[in-house]
Amino acid sequence: MGLARFGRPKGALSSPNLFVANCGPAVGLSHDAIATAFGAFGQVLGVHAADDTGARVVVSFAQESSAQNALNALHGRPCPDLKGRTLHIRYSVLQPTSMGRVDDSVVVSLLHSELNIPGLYLFHDFVTAKEEEELLAAVDERPWKNLAKRRVQHYGYEFCYETRNVDSKKNLGEFPSFVSPILERISMLSKREDVETIALDQLTVNEYPPGVGLSPHIDTHSAFEGLIFSLSLAGPCIMEFRRYFEGGWLPRTSSSIDIETENSENNSNFLRRVIYLPPRSLLLLSGEARYAWHHYIPHHKIDKVKGSVIRRGSRRVSFTIRKVRTTPCQCEFPLYCDSQR
Repeated sequence: MGLARFGRPKGALSSPNLFVANCGPAVGLSHDAIATAFGAFGQVLGVHAADDTGARVVVSFAQESSAQNALNALHGRPCPDLKGRTLHIRYSVLQPTSMGRVDDSVVVSLLHSELNIPGLYLFHDFVTAKEEEELLAAVDERPWKNLAKRRVQHYGYEFCYETRNVDSKKNLGEFPSFVSPILERISMLSKREDVETIALDQLTVNEYPPGVGLSPHIDTHSAFEGLIFSLSLAGPCIMEFRRYFEGGWLPRTSSSIDIETENSENNSNFLRRVIYLPPRSLLLLSGEARYAWHHYIPHHKIDKVKGSVIRRGSRRVSFTIRKVRTTPCQCEFPLYCDSQR
């Protein structure tokens, strides 16, 4: 698969993407170092190889104004934060390639408040970069279970993909110690009072290679209680949420099993909302967001966010933490509830 190709914007003077020459791994500058240097001008959504030379990159900002400020400050000047290299910068936009689909049909939000989905919260920078590195090292020291397209680890209770449930009588033991700081930080979240009392006891660690996502599903009501937390590590992605109108959704689709066939992107039987999940962010699904909205990670290698094209990266690891349910679900959304059907 070829690299994304970027060109000059047509009919516009600027864009949130900057083509930066004399900058990249071939000249001793890592993508992380580049993101840090350009991050002084605003939120950087990603740094991507512009071609095969390793000396040219595209820096994608969340806001066009951030790109403008960076270009004005750094173009044609030595950058002290990048080993004093003189950068040559211009605006850039993605040119169509065979790399994969880029869906412009729905706006991708950066904040949970923009989605208007009750019970959905996104906490940016929930862990630090150092903590992220330590968490990834901890799971990589433990055995992975291979699924068709990704690898998983289960703690507390094993999730059975055939039944889409857990056996609450088969406890795998306590969480490993590296999970404790996450649980402690979750208990201090200000958005929900009930996080202080819930005893989370099931963790699934997923590793997604490039291009692998998750088909639309609602976590089985009878399997888990009302708060679901998902910590994103290593790589970014977008997550789509779908609220199906009555009659437009089949109960059997509420599974966590990956399927080859996805629902039509232009389906008129559901509402769509999409949010960008950056590394180190924590997503909380509760209430309506947990019980009535399908969530879905498109099977893409690239995502388009606020006019910028974001590569998924070499891997994305998620920690999904839940509380196993021991009594039937009595939620307010019986259409989606296996306990009430």
